[in-house]
Amino acid sequence: MTRSTESSGVLRFASNFSFDVTVQRLHAAFAAHGIKVFATIDQQAEAVAVGLSMPPTTLIVFGSPKAGTPLMLANPAAGIDLPLKVLIVESGAGNVEAFMNTAKYVIERHALSPAFEANLSPVERLVANTLTAAKL
Repeated sequence: MTRSTESSGVLRFASNFSFDVTVQRLHAAFAAHGIKVFATIDQQAEAVAVGLSMPPTTLIVFGSPKAGTPLMLANPAAGIDLPLKVLIVESGAGNVEAFMNTAKYVIERHALSPAFEANLSPVERLVANTLTAAKL
């Protein structure tokens, strides 16, 4: 797991798998951990639908009401960043990466208690492990 820049609040993960397998593994990992997938948006297909070209790109919107609701009760504006999202992109060279906001960024952005970081940070490890581990 690497941070794109410390100040951006965005994590960048390199995947050891193809684009399609990466998307499938993330869906499976979320399901295995009781994390709900609210939407999967094929952004490449949406671009093609309007006559544009882009590499394979998918956004998965996911979360756990048990983890996110307390943040939204503490500050309703946190709902702008919840549910969480992970963006999977395949570069022209066939490399696959995933991007998501850090838990720390969401907590700081909404002036929430640092204790709430424990509600969100486990998913960072889950995504990192899913994209690098041979088995789920």
